[in-house]
Amino acid sequence: MTNLIRNAFTSLWLALMLLPALPALASGDHGHGDEHEEQTPVGPHGGKLLSQGELTLEITFYEIGVAPQMRVYAYQDEAPLPPDSVGLAVVLNRLGGEPQTLDFHAEQDYQVSNQSVGEPHSFDVTVTANWQDQRYQWDYEQYEGRTRLSDRAIRATQLQTESAGPGQLEFKQTLFGVIAPTTDRRFVLMSPYQGVVEQVMVSVGDQVRKGQPLVRVRNSQTLQRFTIDSPASGQVTEQWVNAGELAGTQGLLEITDLSRVWVELSAFPENIEQMAVGQVARVYDLHHHLEAEAEVFYLAPMMTGGHIARARLAIDNPQGHWRPGMHVKADIITGNKAVALRVSRQAIQQLFDKPVVFARYGNVFEARPLELGQADGDWVEVLNGLQPGTEYVTTNSYVLKADVLKAGASHAH
Repeated sequence: MTNLIRNAFTSLWLALMLLPALPALASGDHGHGDEHEEQTPVGPHGGKLLSQGELTLEITFYEIGVAPQMRVYAYQDEAPLPPDSVGLAVVLNRLGGEPQTLDFHAEQDYQVSNQSVGEPHSFDVTVTANWQDQRYQWDYEQYEGRTRLSDRAIRATQLQTESAGPGQLEFKQTLFGVIAPTTDRRFVLMSPYQGVVEQVMVSVGDQVRKGQPLVRVRNSQTLQRFTIDSPASGQVTEQWVNAGELAGTQGLLEITDLSRVWVELSAFPENIEQMAVGQVARVYDLHHHLEAEAEVFYLAPMMTGGHIARARLAIDNPQGHWRPGMHVKADIITGNKAVALRVSRQAIQQLFDKPVVFARYGNVFEARPLELGQADGDWVEVLNGLQPGTEYVTTNSYVLKADVLKAGASHAH
């Protein structure tokens, strides 16, 4: 959570630093279109007015409780006309898309499109009307969420893009824990006879091999000397006795084979419900200097008093880099899903109260509102709103959002 907050503040700071420079870096035409709409006359229903001669059309969009539709009101010298007295056809041309042709039918005091008008509501519009045996045509731009940047501005903001396409979602649970020696590779040396320790031949930290003499003891009853050999290859991890001390029933040395170690992870109830023995995990030290892959081989059947369950992995450690006591984290892969279309999670911005990505068409960038599905840590499934193969901005897209908002763009029709 700390990293997320830090990244958010960094992004906001960069956006504020870049905003004053963008107008100077951008090409002459930002292409927002909203500046033109501010000077366009607005009709009694809040729509755009188009006039030629005695005929005026008011173009509106309606999307409350219905699929987005275009509604057109007709007037003669400001007096409403019967909706079926005007023949209408509208063509919408979007960036990177096929033209959409709308036809209409009369409803109440307006004409309504027979086709829904999907997002984004950003297009070049051609309106054709037939009234009193005359043909009328208007062409205008209605852009939203669009900006145009010069090549220099694109380089300055370090925008990066990629093409949207199919892929895999990988679901994971991130847990934290420590490295621990395995219980079956820890050996405690004890003397078979009571006696006096004459020599300890190793120290803590020494590497030993199986069968190597480690301690020499003189039997207290027979006065004969004998040695105690290492039961396995490994490292001396504990020493409880020194020369001259009595070797009785206590342990003398501990030998630990660290060529394979355990990862002891703490799992909360919400984690453990998604986990199963056999799942693959990626293990990292907290600085990501080390990485290993392992499988979950144990899940504790009981929770502790702190509502934590132990999950255990085993990883090979031939070079001894994974040291007992080292704090680590692990991503447990709990599932995968193939999706027809996905986008990078970091590409998504919130604009007009909707998740969007910015599609790129040369020097023009336009927000594409998305219907999203499932997500993993890096990718988000796209259910609707983006065509496969669309080039979209993956890095620093917040700069485009800031530029659109700075120009006063809105989702009003």
